[in-house]
Amino acid sequence: MPKPLLPVANRPIMEHVLRLLRRHGLNDTVVTVQFLASLVKNYFGDGEELGMHLTYANEETPLGTAGSVKNAEDALRDDSFLVISGDALTDFDLSDLIAFHREKGALVTVCLTRVPNPLEFGITITDDEGKVERFLEKPTWGQVFSDTVNTGIYVMEPEVFDYVAAGESVDWSSDVFPQLLKEGKPVFGYVAEGYWEDVGTHESYLKAQADVLEGKVQVELDGFEISPGVWVAEGAEVDPEAVLRGPLYIGDYAKVEAGVELREHTVLGSNVVVKRGAFLHKAVVHDNVYVGPQSNLRGCVVGKNTDVMRAARIDEGAVIGDECLIGEESIIAGNVRVYPFKTIEAGAFVNTSVIWESRGQEHLFGVRGVSGILNVEITPELAVRLAGAYATTLKKGATVTIARDHSRGARALKRAMISALQTSAIDVRDLENVPMPVARQATARGSAGGIFLRTTPGVPDSLDILFFDERGADLSQAGQRKLDRVYSRQEFRRAFPGEIGDLLHPASVFDSYATNLLRAVDTSGVREAGLKVVVDAAHGSAGLVLPSILGRLGVETLTVAGGLDEARPTEGAEERRAALARLGELVASSQAAFGVRFDPVGERVSFVDELGRVIQDDRALLVLLDLVAAERRSGQVALPVTTTRIAEQVAAYHGTQVIWTTTSPDDLAKAAAADGTVFGGDGRGGFVVPEFSGVLDGAAAFVRLVGLVARTQLTLSQIDARIPQAHIQKRDIATPWAAKGMVMRSVVEAAGNRKLDTTDGVRVVEPDGRWTLVLPDPAEAVTHLWAEGPDDEATERLLDEWAAVVDGAGK
Repeated sequence: MPKPLLPVANRPIMEHVLRLLRRHGLNDTVVTVQFLASLVKNYFGDGEELGMHLTYANEETPLGTAGSVKNAEDALRDDSFLVISGDALTDFDLSDLIAFHREKGALVTVCLTRVPNPLEFGITITDDEGKVERFLEKPTWGQVFSDTVNTGIYVMEPEVFDYVAAGESVDWSSDVFPQLLKEGKPVFGYVAEGYWEDVGTHESYLKAQADVLEGKVQVELDGFEISPGVWVAEGAEVDPEAVLRGPLYIGDYAKVEAGVELREHTVLGSNVVVKRGAFLHKAVVHDNVYVGPQSNLRGCVVGKNTDVMRAARIDEGAVIGDECLIGEESIIAGNVRVYPFKTIEAGAFVNTSVIWESRGQEHLFGVRGVSGILNVEITPELAVRLAGAYATTLKKGATVTIARDHSRGARALKRAMISALQTSAIDVRDLENVPMPVARQATARGSAGGIFLRTTPGVPDSLDILFFDERGADLSQAGQRKLDRVYSRQEFRRAFPGEIGDLLHPASVFDSYATNLLRAVDTSGVREAGLKVVVDAAHGSAGLVLPSILGRLGVETLTVAGGLDEARPTEGAEERRAALARLGELVASSQAAFGVRFDPVGERVSFVDELGRVIQDDRALLVLLDLVAAERRSGQVALPVTTTRIAEQVAAYHGTQVIWTTTSPDDLAKAAAADGTVFGGDGRGGFVVPEFSGVLDGAAAFVRLVGLVARTQLTLSQIDARIPQAHIQKRDIATPWAAKGMVMRSVVEAAGNRKLDTTDGVRVVEPDGRWTLVLPDPAEAVTHLWAEGPDDEATERLLDEWAAVVDGAGK
């Protein structure tokens, strides 16, 4: 960015200068430009918005301070003119300067100011009348005869151009002024009163911000002073629970959430978002920056369009360039420079400047598809490019099914993706707002693939974009890599006008889903059992399909939270616990057989037994496994390697076998679709009913449970009581990307002769059956650990042992 465009109090330095000129009636201005001239021209235009008339003089090659003005000679020949720098902040009385110039009959008047340390500036020595006797550029302390320095502001007569050669590099102080003094020309020095700061260093830039906020320089500030020293511009939203300790400035349409603390000399640019718990002190944050929750910014500068993610820390003196990504829990040490367009990985500690290196996002896909903060990481532009890349991986004329949850963000981005698909020669079946399992089943019925957009579970300001294959299952690892390649290369296919895809809106989606579900899953004995159940739809899309199922199932049902709530597309852990507690009360008071609560997209379910007690998700997996295995007495069940080994005991007791899979949903779906598989689950409320589909489906799990309970005539608490207790724990350890290979090698070496299972990550099995799984995260700078032992204390010790191995290798 050109230095004149650097914002001070959310306004470019050059704009402060132009407003100063306007206040003194200097409305016709020639701007000399060279470096990134188009940026300056695009911002200021012809000056109409400022009430001025601006023209531009372009330097093709550097012409020096005098040569650049000579380049604008045609516009300056008719009268006296003033020269002023566009990157120095000042409030000098320019009218008095001009009056002094005319009173003295000067050819040149140099505007001077007094500074405590003149070493970095050119010293100017004048006599009692103000006539310049000597110029001294960049003196040493032994040459300091005065504290008056040249500010680079001049009033000149057109005759001065006779001393400047055209088309050559010429400076005022080193070339022109010495010649004028040699010839005895009238060159005067005017010592100005007021503020002047040459904004040439990080320190002087922060000082200029602080001085504006302290009122040491007279400039125009947009907005309102809502309390002493606290300025808030138009459209900004500041939560009443945010702590503001001025002086500080909050730009237009910025948003400051509750729990944020902004300390003195902090400046927020336009459209900046500061999330809950962030702390900023003497931080200058340019336009369109996202500051994540619990972030800590002190004495730093953050360039425009940069994302500072959760719990990141940027220390005093650091400068972050435009359009950077500062990962979660990363630390940028003091005085570090991160150049534009760089990515700092999560958990990184950066103590040297990042100029060339940049670890960009290697893969689009994480554990939840393509996920990120809405309008920060997941933008309409990204959604369009993603859809275009996905379409390019398919044949022209193929059909893609697309659907969403009930959030506004998903609805808006879905429309953008539909346009990109159609213009890439793809027909689109738009299901609108449906549960995710309904979208998966519809995709499997004749589409080449599918897309589902939803709010990230538990993170209301984030969005997930999930891609399905032709089976309705998550896109395979190979499919993800192919989409990654197309996206990164930007090799998008475009359709000719006659190839633009159709947009279809299928009818009777819910009835079709319910019919197929009830036809596939065994519900014999349900009507005869006379069961009563309580169903909580969590104000999500599951409530749209439940009426089509419950009316035909033959159970007495009490349904709660069935209406859609657009303002609550997801829920936090506390909200979920409170809702399950309420569900438990309803189940107990109504004497129902059990209660079920769906997640907002109908993919996962939680259960409450007949006593009103919540069955934890990992425990619910064992309960359903016991019921299914007891009824089937043969076959296999698909479970991820993170599941307790008690599952093996339950399965073996009933004559079934466990097939262990990776933690990938695609791997679980493939195993569930294999011949002989009777059950699948992930231990987090996700269940696969293979006779209906090979994907996680909350409604299918609910219908299957109703049938099993009706036929066994056992309560959930009775089934739970006969299953041994598991003692499994999980821990996450921050691990730099560059250290992940070393971590896994260290784990293998530390295992020695112990049994190793490499289904996913490395699972170390102790001789007595205790085990630890070490698994690097595919999308974040984290290593996950699971451990299981005979009791909680033994499990904790096992976790501590292997956490030390991982932590030691990651440093």
